[in-house]
Amino acid sequence: MPPLLILQDIRVSFGDPPLLDGAGLAVGPGERLALVGRNGSGKSTLLKIAAGLVTPDGGTRFVQPGTTLRYLPQEPDLSGFQTTLAYVEAGLVGDHDAHRARYLLERLGLTGAEDPAHLSGGEARRAALARVLAPSPDILLMDEPTNHLDLPAIAWLEAELAGQRGAMVTISHDRRFLESLSRAMVWLDRGTTRRLERGFAAFEEWRDDILTQEETQAHKLTRKIAREEDWLRYGVTARRKRNVRRLGELQTLRKQRRERVAAAGTAKMAAFAADGSGTLVIAADGVTKEYGGNAVVRDFTIRILRGDRIGIVGPNGAGKTTLLNMLVGALAPDAGEVRLGTGLAMVTLDQRRESLDPEASLADTLTGGHGETVSVGGATRHVLAYMKDFLFQAPQARTKMAALSGGERGRAMLARALAKPSNLLVLDEPTNDLDIETLDLLQEVLAEYTGTVLVVSHDRDFLDRVATSTIVSEGDGLWREYAGGYTDMLAQRGRGVEAKAVPETQAPARTPEKPRAAAEPKKRLGFKQKHALETLPAKMDALRASIAAANAALSDAGLYARDRAAFDRHTAALAKAQADLAAAEDEWLELEMLREEIEGG
Repeated sequence: MPPLLILQDIRVSFGDPPLLDGAGLAVGPGERLALVGRNGSGKSTLLKIAAGLVTPDGGTRFVQPGTTLRYLPQEPDLSGFQTTLAYVEAGLVGDHDAHRARYLLERLGLTGAEDPAHLSGGEARRAALARVLAPSPDILLMDEPTNHLDLPAIAWLEAELAGQRGAMVTISHDRRFLESLSRAMVWLDRGTTRRLERGFAAFEEWRDDILTQEETQAHKLTRKIAREEDWLRYGVTARRKRNVRRLGELQTLRKQRRERVAAAGTAKMAAFAADGSGTLVIAADGVTKEYGGNAVVRDFTIRILRGDRIGIVGPNGAGKTTLLNMLVGALAPDAGEVRLGTGLAMVTLDQRRESLDPEASLADTLTGGHGETVSVGGATRHVLAYMKDFLFQAPQARTKMAALSGGERGRAMLARALAKPSNLLVLDEPTNDLDIETLDLLQEVLAEYTGTVLVVSHDRDFLDRVATSTIVSEGDGLWREYAGGYTDMLAQRGRGVEAKAVPETQAPARTPEKPRAAAEPKKRLGFKQKHALETLPAKMDALRASIAAANAALSDAGLYARDRAAFDRHTAALAKAQADLAAAEDEWLELEMLREEIEGG
């Protein structure tokens, strides 16, 4: 059957190089296409051209007469509508079933009576999904459909789309979502498109093979350039025109090589670790938080140790961010206690990018508005060089944050957050709007990070790759911890996040594991153990004071030259105090856990 939609030789330029340069797209009846590429490569622009919302500088667009087409933007605009139902019904035409609008809103957790002016990002996305799904279009174009959706909504959307008979073109960073729904891939890279007649599971290997072939070709090109340069330097002088022609060819080869090198560039991320925290990072005991008489968190207890990577999942409104804020000390519980460990250096990434000033330039956002350098892990770098690590070009330095795409703002947040030394990373929906390659790099950074990570995310694949344990909302303010990532949690829990909690006797959940001081709990603490438990806090405070004093003495830049013996004495004292403090913290932690175990028994 002929394609329903054809884009040919699409060209769009906002400067040099062009954003789209000969890109194409063909969508046949019932096809499931995933459109992938880096942030800023032009995916959203190409999708808007397909939807007829943007006119390209060149190329052609053809849609079969009578074809119904719907487009889901990254940031839906519901202004001008009194209710969400009115917004959804406005997308219906002709003999479309009006009852389906109400059905979809209800399935997506909305009543239809909501005022669009007061919707959250997730609620606006749900209303927009209902609007594009209601007509059952022949072609559905979706730009990041899972952004701001919780896990139950994502699972429902996957099932709903799997049952659709129309064609789909999807841009998404959610690997699991693309693996479930895609049957073919369109890769937008350096302004042009390539197509693979297989789903997303095969994409990354195919892409890497292409890049490897290009690298081989680039190597051959480099050797050819060397031969041409040798000819220019040492070759026999020929006619002037021949020299000029070969010099022009050499410049062309050099340009091709620069373009290949630039295309092969990747983001360079690194999280810079501050001095190590204590063994115990966070201890929460029976914390409870209520709003309007409803418990969002009820009697939750956990021990988070140095190096843990904790994922937090649950439906929207369950209280994930509330729990996260209590754990890091940003929000006081109504009952219970949260104790933070020693030496914490915390860096936070908020999910709405609210800490970004939309009127500030990219450079000022990274430098704090002070000069042209940024402190990265204690070292000073020029802001333009640091920008390149995150795939920003020099001309973007003066670009306002409001003018950047969602993915570019996400990269800017990461660049600012990862520059700060830390031993505790707090990430609230870090994957929103990031492209797949940037996600890969973020996962590698977290894998090598020596500190502790707390992450709220609806990205199942990301949690599987990052989390060492997962905290899940069980409903009614109850939260439980399961070992491993999202898939491990499903295997232990026996049901997904969308299911309601069942009585404890039907589905017993694993309680958080705690390190034990001995194989069998003792019936009571011995005299020495009690004495140590009482005196260790004062000892740890004294050791911290000793560390501070040694650091103060060593901060004297001229001490080494003036008094070598004093320098060595302070250095030795600092090393001993740090080792003694670590041992004291470990001993106190074991005794405290043993005490709680005995008292709980």
